[in-house]
Amino acid sequence: MTVKALEFYSGIGGLHRALAQSNVHGSVVRAFDWDQSACRVYTANYGQRVVQKVDISSLTAAELAQSDADLWLLSPSCQPYTVLNPLAKGAEDPRAKSFIRLVEEIIPELVPMGKQPRYMLVENVAGFESSSTRVRVLATLRALRYTTVELLLTPLQFGIPNSRLRYYLLAKASPLAFAGTGGQEDRIWRHIPGHGTDWIDPRTQGRAGEESVEGEVAELRDFLDEDAGVDPHPHAIPERVLEKWGRLFDIVLPSARRTCCFTRGYTNLVERAGSVLQMNEELDTTRTFDAFLEAQRAGDDEAVRLLRPLRLRYFTPTELLRLFAFLPHPADTPSDMFTWPADISSKTKYKLIGNSVNVRVVTELINYLFE
Repeated sequence: MTVKALEFYSGIGGLHRALAQSNVHGSVVRAFDWDQSACRVYTANYGQRVVQKVDISSLTAAELAQSDADLWLLSPSCQPYTVLNPLAKGAEDPRAKSFIRLVEEIIPELVPMGKQPRYMLVENVAGFESSSTRVRVLATLRALRYTTVELLLTPLQFGIPNSRLRYYLLAKASPLAFAGTGGQEDRIWRHIPGHGTDWIDPRTQGRAGEESVEGEVAELRDFLDEDAGVDPHPHAIPERVLEKWGRLFDIVLPSARRTCCFTRGYTNLVERAGSVLQMNEELDTTRTFDAFLEAQRAGDDEAVRLLRPLRLRYFTPTELLRLFAFLPHPADTPSDMFTWPADISSKTKYKLIGNSVNVRVVTELINYLFE
């Protein structure tokens, strides 16, 4: 049997790709998003007539019932919940309304028709678990006799050198149940039940190295382009940016096993937008910046020249697609490549990737959802 899925807030299709890579024989029959660029990228990769550019709050139960979908995949707006938004309002934020409507109004309307989803997967930022939206969604799903599992997971647990903690909600309609939970429906899991143990950040435990419960985290160099070391690099950080803001970057080496969470503001913002690469691994980063800052304080107008040997650059969009598991490692045989429309700018690529999901993590969750 082929599982039919609907994908809401589909972006560039990370949830679609995760379903395709999972053990589940399924397909996305319809996808919905309001962002025109995202819909164009989605169409370029998954074909015509799948994604619909639409205000999700305008969808009706009658429309959705026509798809007779078993699985709903949802990645609603994170702005109402992110710690990067000091004015986050949770359920009171207008951007939360369409998701709440899907759960509180549309699904109850589908129940009498027998068209409600039997399986659901929701992805959002860490912080959603303390929101008023979460309280309302869980109350509605449980009233409709769904069994739920909540998780906080990071790609580091799956060997990927990217710290991107995300909240996931899985739901199954009664009488379906989850494996390995022992009935702990109110617990927020830090690992997939029955699969390993909680991931512990080695930086908070006084342990050396970057280890995960799923095995060794890969080095960043495994995710870099074949011409990653070309100098000058087309994605080199402009010297005017380094001169003013360089000390605020999170700088990592190709040998590192961790990067910060990449956001939609990557290359436009400096702090909390994602890591940058130092391609010269021979130089000590701290000493080099100390020398630069000392020269600046001494009035040296060309102090930025001291940073040039570090060869600092942004990750390319292709490298980020590998970290987000949209693409295989360069050494692997590409089984399913990813396509950008020809006129999509680098700025838009970074924004769309930063808004997306980690495909590997969601793939494992879909496998668990159907156990």
